[in-house]
Amino acid sequence: MAERSNSASIDKQSVSTANNKREGHFDNSDSVIKKLRNDTQEEPKAEISVQNDSKNGSELYFEIEADVAEDKGSRHTMEDASVVLPDASLEFPGKLRCAHFAIYDGHGGRLAAEYAQKHLHANVLSAGLPRELLDVKAAKKAILEGFRRTDESLLEESTKEASTGGWQDGAAAVCVWVLGSKVFVANIGDAKAILARSSLADGSNNSSDGSTPIKAIVLTREHKAIYPQERARIQKAGGSVSSNGRLQARLEVSRAFGDRQFKKVGVIATPDVHSFDLTERDHFIILGCDGLWGVSLFFFFCHILISMHTTTMLGCPSWGYYFSPLIVGFWAK
Repeated sequence: MAERSNSASIDKQSVSTANNKREGHFDNSDSVIKKLRNDTQEEPKAEISVQNDSKNGSELYFEIEADVAEDKGSRHTMEDASVVLPDASLEFPGKLRCAHFAIYDGHGGRLAAEYAQKHLHANVLSAGLPRELLDVKAAKKAILEGFRRTDESLLEESTKEASTGGWQDGAAAVCVWVLGSKVFVANIGDAKAILARSSLADGSNNSSDGSTPIKAIVLTREHKAIYPQERARIQKAGGSVSSNGRLQARLEVSRAFGDRQFKKVGVIATPDVHSFDLTERDHFIILGCDGLWGVSLFFFFCHILISMHTTTMLGCPSWGYYFSPLIVGFWAK
């Protein structure tokens, strides 16, 4: 069942990862799901196509509301964690509106995901995330540095349990910061962010023929060892990628927090960071671990695209799979 998470606090949550991973581009104008790629292992490219809109010549103000749900399915443990901060200004005052949302997709345990959940946002703020005037370059620099600091301190923490040899957990991540009306998206690993955008200029949901002209735009690029760019970087670092596309024949993702045993053979925690301006055409962003985008859940996403366009966020249903969806909605005022 969904858990309402509109307060400016960090809720500790966890969900396990999925093994069946596919990616897709959704276009429900004719209720058909279109794959971005076939079964060949081509590296997917992040699609970010935005334009600045204005209302009466001034910057739009967007209200933000978010819901998060989790389901471990048949797994014994829940290894994911989420962050929902619709108004981060309550804890970190500043003239610039700040909101933060994240999904941490744990593997090998929940410790890395929970550590990043507790520390990443604070590290990004201390690294210089703008709080008074928007500075895109400074914001991206702070996010990159925040990821670096979090991974560095996480690795130190993971070695403290000397009697057990420390813990080896890892976590992929997809994070969003909203500063004013500017959105910053950062990710490592295979967790994704999808933007639901109206194809109509006025941002309305329904066209004259009754269809729902909503496009789904992939905001993130997966980091997997099997992709050529990541494979080359891993091999340069002294690691290897097996025939099944796994680093050292074990790990599928090539970027993650933690994974201490793989850090010297190519696993890094350097995110891709993108930014864009919110417009009246943008309705919501879905953040999810790889399990959300599994085969049976494509229809779950399409259902949301078609039906979820109200001023009240709908709860995320439980489908019996292991996934963590976090939905962030925007309403222009």
